[in-house]
Amino acid sequence: MTDALSTYAAADVAGNADDIDALVRTVRGFVETALRPHEEAVDRADDVDPALMRDLRRSAAELGIYGYNMPEEIGGPGLSRVAISAIDEAIGHTSMPLAEACGHLPGSLLFADESQREWFVGPLMRAERTVAYALTEPDAGSDLNALKTRARRTDGGWLLSGAKTFISHAETADHTIVLAVTDREAPLKGRLTTFIVPRGAKGYAIDRRFRKLGWHGYHISALSFDECFVPDGHVLGAPGAGFGVMMATINNDRLFVSCRCVGMAQRLIDLAVPHARDRTTFGRRLADHQAIAFMLADCDVEIDAARLLCAKAARLSDLKHPDARIAASRAKLYATEMVGRVADRVLQIFGGAGFMADLPVERIYRDARGFRIGEGTSEMQRLQIARSLIDRT
Repeated sequence: MTDALSTYAAADVAGNADDIDALVRTVRGFVETALRPHEEAVDRADDVDPALMRDLRRSAAELGIYGYNMPEEIGGPGLSRVAISAIDEAIGHTSMPLAEACGHLPGSLLFADESQREWFVGPLMRAERTVAYALTEPDAGSDLNALKTRARRTDGGWLLSGAKTFISHAETADHTIVLAVTDREAPLKGRLTTFIVPRGAKGYAIDRRFRKLGWHGYHISALSFDECFVPDGHVLGAPGAGFGVMMATINNDRLFVSCRCVGMAQRLIDLAVPHARDRTTFGRRLADHQAIAFMLADCDVEIDAARLLCAKAARLSDLKHPDARIAASRAKLYATEMVGRVADRVLQIFGGAGFMADLPVERIYRDARGFRIGEGTSEMQRLQIARSLIDRT
C-alpha cells in the first residue's frame, strides 16, 4: 500500500483498508489507461469529443466507478467519505475534463423524491444523462444574500427568471440544477429553492462559453432564464429548502477539490523526482544541487500535509462531527494553494522543458490556478475558519 493509501486507510472509520486499496487501484488503472492518453488532444482542442466522453462514462460505469460518491439509497456504492476522498485523489492524476468521466455527482441528488429518483437520478447513476449545477451569478458568488435569480409561483409550477454565470457543463448537460430566490422576505435558510431545469426548456438559454486560462475542454458558460416554466415536480427538495440542498453539494465539492489538488501535486512530484535523478548539470545530478533538493523536500512535505488535512476532514464527515465543515474549509484552503506552489517549483525544476506543452507540467500549472476560486475562494475559506475560532465557546 502506498503512503497515500495508508493515510486514507488509517483515517477510515470502518477500517476497510483492503477495500480502499482495491478501489483506488481500479481508479488509477482507469485514469492511466483510459483517460491520460487523451489529455494532450483535449487540451489543444479545448474540447472533448461527445462520443468519446460517452464511451469513457460507460467504461467507468462498467468498472463500478461512475457515481462512486453516491450512497446506496440512490444506487451508489455507499462508500465512506474517507474512501471517496482516496478515489478523489486518484482522479486528480488526470485533467479536469477527462476526470468528468468518473462521475463524481452532486450531493444535492440526495434530496430527490421517489419520482425524481426514477426519471432524474437513475439515468445519472447509469451514466446515461449528465447534470450541471447553477449557483453563481454575475453579481453574486459566495454571497448568497445577493442572489437575484427568482422563481415565482404559477399554475402547476414556477416561472424562473435571472442569470447565472461560470457554470460548468451547462451547454451539454441534460438537466441543470438551479438555485433561485422564492421568498425574498424569508431568512436565508428559507429564502431559496432548487429547481431541475431540462435542457431545451422554453425560456432557458446558454448565452456564451467562456475562454479560460486553464481547464481546457471543461466548458464553463453563462446562462439566462426568461420566465422559464418549471413544474412543481422539478423542485429538488421542498420549496424554501434550497440553502440546505446547496450546502450538501458545496461541502462535498470542497473536499473533492482538495483531494483532487493533492492528486495533481502528487503527479507533479512523481514527474519531478525521476527528472532530478536523471538530469545532469555541472557534472552532478540535478537532485544533488541543494536548491533543487530543497524544492523537492518542500513539495513532499506540503503534499503530505494537504493529504492529512483531507483525510481528517473526511473522517470527521464520516463521524458527522460538528467540525467537519470547517475541516473541509481548511483542507480546501491549504490544498488548493499548495498545488500552485508545487506546480511552480516543479516547472522550475524542469526549466525550459517545463514551460513547453510537451510535458503535462505547464498544463497542470495553468489548471491549478482555478481551484483557489471555485467552490469558495481562499479568502472565503479563511473568513469561515477565522469565524469558527472567534465564535468558539
